Amino acid sequence: MRLTSTVVGTPEPRALARFYQALLGWPIATDEPDWVTLRPEGGGHGLSFQLETDHVPPAWPARPGDQQMMLHLDIEADDLAEAAAQAEAAGARLADFQPQEHVRVYLDPAGHPFCLWTNP
Repeated sequence: MRLTSTVVGTPEPRALARFYQALLGWPIATDEPDWVTLRPEGGGHGLSFQLETDHVPPAWPARPGDQQMMLHLDIEADDLAEAAAQAEAAGARLADFQPQEHVRVYLDPAGHPFCLWTNP
């Protein structure tokens, strides 16, 4: 067995795919109305976006009774400030709560938290 893709639910698969395409630079491998996949140029593990019409964004950080995060993406960057500017230009929003010095938690356009991080 091998993992082929991480799937992210969203009410707008194409829009969220374009956001992550701007962030990661990966080309679109599959483009259907309800399903879009990005895959790195050399192949390998992809990132897919599946239509979820009843999507409820998770809370960050979650409190009792809040919609819990099912998973999040960790994206390593050479320059955290540059990566943060790129994420914001693509449409990400900086989360209010930032738990670590060398990590920036952002929310993508569908409200999914993701982390930009760098080694100190």
